[in-house]
Amino acid sequence: METITRDMGADEAIASLLHITALLHKEKKKPMPIIRIETKIKADKNIVFDLSRSIDLHKISTEQTNEEAIAGITSGLIGANESVTWRAKHFGIYQKITSKITKFEKPEYFVDEMVKGIFKRFKHEHTFKGNEGQTLMIDVFDYESPLGILGKIADKLFLERYMKKLLQKRNETIKEFAESEKWKDVLK
Repeated sequence: METITRDMGADEAIASLLHITALLHKEKKKPMPIIRIETKIKADKNIVFDLSRSIDLHKISTEQTNEEAIAGITSGLIGANESVTWRAKHFGIYQKITSKITKFEKPEYFVDEMVKGIFKRFKHEHTFKGNEGQTLMIDVFDYESPLGILGKIADKLFLERYMKKLLQKRNETIKEFAESEKWKDVLK
């Protein structure tokens, strides 16, 4: 990136500013990250679908962030047009995020979208394809970080990787519970 110094003439400084502005403008046009994860699970699609919308299992999968449901649906299964507010510790700071189920087609598909929280926006699509007792669970997490260009830099440096790791941990927990008898403890 260009550096503007006191030794530059006015023309050089203006040229450098224009170059920096062009770079920032180009960066703004880049799409935000979309995280896609496919998880194969040896379990019935209905079980996997319900585990994916279980508030209780979500709490188990996010123990490392002290995540807790504090408003809306705070236990059991979340469904169509329902919302939950989560409080969790990320990067040493407690944050709140409220998401709502905006689409719901049991046991094929549901979408949760942030209605209030730290992100500029996020949309998390959950798709389930079952075949002979096996399920392919597909997560598509489309989000936009806050803070404009600073958010984009954070994505590249650490945030996208961090979010993917959280989603993978969640999916590992769903798989673990679905492929064992543990799911019966959560889906009572």
